[in-house]
Amino acid sequence: MEPIVRVMDVTKRYRLGKHNYVDALRGASLEVETGEMVAIMGPSGSGKSTLMHIAGCLDGPDSGEVWLAGRRVDTLRGGELARLRGREVGFIFQGFNLVPTMSALENVALAAEYAGASRKTAAMRAHLLLESVGLADRMRHAPSELSGGQQQRVAIARALVNEPAIVMGDEPTGDLDTATSAEIVDIMRGINREKGTTFLIVTHNPEVAEACDRTVHMRDGVVDGQVAATR
Repeated sequence: MEPIVRVMDVTKRYRLGKHNYVDALRGASLEVETGEMVAIMGPSGSGKSTLMHIAGCLDGPDSGEVWLAGRRVDTLRGGELARLRGREVGFIFQGFNLVPTMSALENVALAAEYAGASRKTAAMRAHLLLESVGLADRMRHAPSELSGGQQQRVAIARALVNEPAIVMGDEPTGDLDTATSAEIVDIMRGINREKGTTFLIVTHNPEVAEACDRTVHMRDGVVDGQVAATR
């Protein structure tokens, strides 16, 4: 079966000044199979977030190839790229990235509307997903009225609302305490097992990585090894 994500020998250089730059990726390669839950770990500056952002079409490589759901995506530009990113990839970020003036329901529904769903359909999907992550009684609340864990549950529902091919998390438990982090990981793992949703998660937390099928280790802009879970 074709991997859901295939990143091949990707490089990425960020210029910091006229004669100053950093090579974030130096020929990194990664494959993620459909239905897998994969963690990416590595020291600060190893390139793990850059690799995830390129795999999720948030950024483009300087060289190499990126394939998503059987389609080469590093050559796409503009509206075509935005549409693919909105429909094929769900994102969960450390800082939640919710619209503060909207309710939980409106935040989730907005992502569906951006992808082309009608307002009615978007609201229905959002309602069902918020129920599924345990927020049936909080969906009319604004982000400021929710705990960090509840806000991240909203973000998970938003990531799933368009039934993406893959959900990518950039330190999704980074702002949460240990107990709440474990709850969020359990939710993601439950979704992975029950629905077969593929997850790619950048994390510094070994407990998050242990919950995944395997862990990809990065160092100095390349994949330095992989370890399968011991569960």
